[in-house]
Amino acid sequence: MTNEHSTTDDMPFALSVLAGIASRHDGLPGSAPAPATPSVGSRRRQLTVEEYVDGVRRGDRAILARAITLIESNATSHIAQAQEVLRALLPFTGGALRVGITGVPGVGKSTFIEALGTMLCDRGHRVAVLAIDPSSSISRGSILGDKTRMERLARHPNAYIRPSPSGGSLGGVARKTRETLLLCEAAGFDIVLVETVGVGQSETAVRGMVDFFLLLMLAGAGDELQGIKKGVIELADALVITKADGDNKARALAAQAEYRHALRYLAPATPGWKPPVRTCSALTGDGIAAVWNEIERFRAETTASGVLASRRREQARDWLYSLIDEQLRALFFAHPTVRARLPVIEQAVVEGSLPVVSAVQQLLAALGES
Repeated sequence: MTNEHSTTDDMPFALSVLAGIASRHDGLPGSAPAPATPSVGSRRRQLTVEEYVDGVRRGDRAILARAITLIESNATSHIAQAQEVLRALLPFTGGALRVGITGVPGVGKSTFIEALGTMLCDRGHRVAVLAIDPSSSISRGSILGDKTRMERLARHPNAYIRPSPSGGSLGGVARKTRETLLLCEAAGFDIVLVETVGVGQSETAVRGMVDFFLLLMLAGAGDELQGIKKGVIELADALVITKADGDNKARALAAQAEYRHALRYLAPATPGWKPPVRTCSALTGDGIAAVWNEIERFRAETTASGVLASRRREQARDWLYSLIDEQLRALFFAHPTVRARLPVIEQAVVEGSLPVVSAVQQLLAALGES
């Protein structure tokens, strides 16, 4: 579980990030500052459901951070309370535009998000960024610390950045990202940006929780049309060629033309929407506003056609069955008879003395035994 602490102005900014915290620089106008850092060995009072709900609705960053930590916890008592909090906040969710952003390492995701997010905050939007970090294989905590790479945006009063470990889940998406997204909506954020790891895992998990899926691409990498990227391109509602500045601008324009040609042969991810291909430079800001204009056009068209509402209904249904699968798996491996027999059956499968299908049947049969 992520620890929540406040930071002071003279504390190194990165240290507050690696602790998994939203610093007091993140506060909404009028919101209360984060509580003082507790002394070693001290424990904060557990908030009630009502206090969590009221704090999140008021936009209190400290309580929002604690609420997110609550839903990330795997403790049985925390899970029960987290669900009560979410149930109470559900009527206040659904109003934000949800945008997923992915791309290979080095494409400039964090730089792009900072440029886009800062522009939107300056326009009066409240922007939440859920930056999904790869998990450390040792501590299981975030190891990138995206806030250290978005310091300017993190200090904007209208922005909130939450680094979160992926836990090794598919597509680099933290298991609780959906619930975190709902909490941010209930706290009054009207735009939620979900950044994925982008290291080759399936991005379908992100596609399944956002309205608009943005794929950032590099020019001149020699792999613009490789089939390995076809699966991800088919999920995208827009492609953006990044770092289109200086000597790289000509290569970016060439890549833009190639991708536009390639997209003619792919079915769109969203019915009735033709994915645009744009270029931009997060360094100079050129093209950032044009990308956002495409996203707004997407929202207007899909809202009018009913496609956006239909997508969200399908996502809720898929989420239901996904969680059923997850819970059934957890119950299966927690069953005492299964736990007792699994090592022997596993060894038999490894040694080749027991067919895998027979092994599965034996374990499933054990569920019916007391």
